[in-house]
Order: sequence, then C-alpha cells, then structure tokens
Amino acid sequence: MNLNQSSPTTRREFIKTSAALGAALAAPAILSSRGFAANPDTLKVGLIGCGGRGTGAAREALMADKNVVLAAMGDAFADRIQPSLGSLQKEGAEKGFADRIKVTPETCFAGLNAYQKVIQNVDVVLLTTPPGFRPVHLKALWTRASMFFCEKPMATDAPGYRSVLESVKTAKEKRLALVAGFCWRYDFARRALFKEIHDGAIGDIRAIYATYYTGPVKRMPAPDTRSKDLGDLEWQMRNWYNFVWICGDGYVEQACHSVDKVAWAMKDASPIKAVAVGGRQTPNHEGNIYDHMFVVYEFENDVRGFLGQRQISSCFNENAITSWARTVWPESAAAFPYAVRRLGVTRGRRTPCISRNMTNYLPASAKANRSTTASGWHTAR
Repeated sequence: MNLNQSSPTTRREFIKTSAALGAALAAPAILSSRGFAANPDTLKVGLIGCGGRGTGAAREALMADKNVVLAAMGDAFADRIQPSLGSLQKEGAEKGFADRIKVTPETCFAGLNAYQKVIQNVDVVLLTTPPGFRPVHLKALWTRASMFFCEKPMATDAPGYRSVLESVKTAKEKRLALVAGFCWRYDFARRALFKEIHDGAIGDIRAIYATYYTGPVKRMPAPDTRSKDLGDLEWQMRNWYNFVWICGDGYVEQACHSVDKVAWAMKDASPIKAVAVGGRQTPNHEGNIYDHMFVVYEFENDVRGFLGQRQISSCFNENAITSWARTVWPESAAAFPYAVRRLGVTRGRRTPCISRNMTNYLPASAKANRSTTASGWHTAR
C-alpha cells in the first residue's frame, strides 16, 4: 500500500491487494472493525453451504463488522436455505444485525451449481459445504470475488488436494485474500504457546502424541428411513459425514485439527512417511467411514509423531497433544535424555499449557537444582 497516495485506500481495495492477510487472520477477522476503521464501503457476503457450520460462519461475519451485509445464500438443497436464513434473522433481531441480512428470494440459489450463482455479485465468499466439493468450488471462485473463507478440510483425496494447491498458488499470484478454517492457528494463546515451543522452551522435540477421541458426529440413518424417491447421490449428500468421497473420514474432517497441531509443533516440516491402521468397530448401516484410526508419522532426524482418532459413543474422550523433547541435563544427560511435556487442550475452556515435567523420573541432582532443568509451569492463557 502506498502511504503517500493522495486518496485513502478503501477497505475493499486494501483487502483485495493484501496477499498476507490470509496467513494472519481468521474468517471473522477479515471483516473485523478491529483491523479496519469504520468505512461506508459495504462488503457483501455470499454463503455457500447452509448447514450448521455455514449458518455459524455467516453469523460470525455479520457480528464482526457493521459494514458487512449478507447478500446471497446457496446450497445443493433448497430446504436447507430457509431454515438457515430464518435462524440468522431470528438471532439478528436479538443481536442487532437483522437489518444487514439482505438476502431475498432472488438471491437464494439451490442446486449443485448454486455456488456459481452466489459468487456473481459478492465481495466475500464463505465456503462451508461438505469438503468433497471444496476443490471444485475453490477453483471457480477466482473469477469473481476477492476474499474467501475456506472451511477445513480443503479436500478429501489426493487429486482434490493437488487442485487446492493450484488454487492457493493462483490466489497468491492474484494477491487475493484466502483464509483457511484451521482455527487454532488464529488463537492468540496457542500462538504464544507454539512460539515458546519453537523458541526451545522444552528443548528439541523428539516425539509427539496427539489424540482426537470423541463420539460420532452425524450418525447414518437406517436404510428403512430413506424415501423411495431419494436417489443414491442425494442420500449420500444428505448424510455426507458417513461417506468417504464427500467427507474424507473422521481423521480428515475432524482430526485434521490435531494433524495441524502436530505440523505446527514441527514448524510445518513435512513427514518423510506415514503408516496408518484403522477400521470400523460399530455398525454404520450403509456408511463406509472408519470410526477409529492410528497414524505414525516419521520426520527427519528420527522424530516421530503419533495420532489417534476415534468416533465411538460411550468411550473415553480426549483432545490433547503430548510431546517428548530432548533436554540436556548438565550432570546426567544420558540418564534422562527426555523431558515429557503435555500440551493440554481441555474441553470446555480449552486452555493450552505446557505442563510440569514428570519429575519422578529426573535424576536426583536435577531434582535438587530445578534451575538446571526445564521443569516448572509454562502457560499461555
């Protein structure tokens, strides 16, 4: 941006030409008045995918900035649009953004090509459809809008992933704003936490163990609940979480947050290889996703990453990361070469922390002189 220009840069111009924006901000932050001064230059938002996540993303955008209006909505199914719109209008009446919902019957679009119509006359696009469609949608958007929020995951298979990489490359070349839905990268507490890790607060990471153990997300209905006029494609799309081609499995669709944290801890270095096991323990009618998986990642310098994922009811639940880091003890490095630290992410408040070492395993000399060890509390709240 030219600071010596005679006329001030508008909000739309600033966002359009800021290639670095996508790396620093989350979807609501693109629109937040904290980042830009109040400006009458209204930003029109288009929502593609009107399920629960899409409705939430639209609400967050409307609450982020008073210059934002919701101008268009699209979904593969018409019966998903009106409940989403009604929910937004009701909450808008309570929270003061109802007058900025400018969606009309003419700007509601249904069908597999709805995304092509939504992008015709908007500035910001929120992509929140099932991820199997994400690569195609993302590739089509560059011809119109200039700002995009792309919910995770970005693809469900290797061809889709390669397509997304090309779309990201195009976004950089055109200096457009593209923000991903990996929300923890935008959380200030976690950014401070991982900065400590990268700065060596716990030593050199030798291994990471991550978990994403939870219950089922969207259960597959029994076959006898399917109406006779419902074709296979619509049946699977309406129950998208239970089919690999459109969901990517629980590991890709949900545990990708834990994969992202492992990558973050490793400074985004790519693993050399990964070996995985998985299966289906509980019945899922006609669905074909696994309900549990375990992956072992191998990085350079013999560092290992372990990630367990499960979606089974009435089981132990956990969402956390534990790392083993090499810490040099002045007197007996060989006796205890690893400091064990837990990067806890508890449900509810989800407060990140680096917790106390397992001091029972420390050599006596290290216990006596804590200043020579890396033990103690390191928190980022």
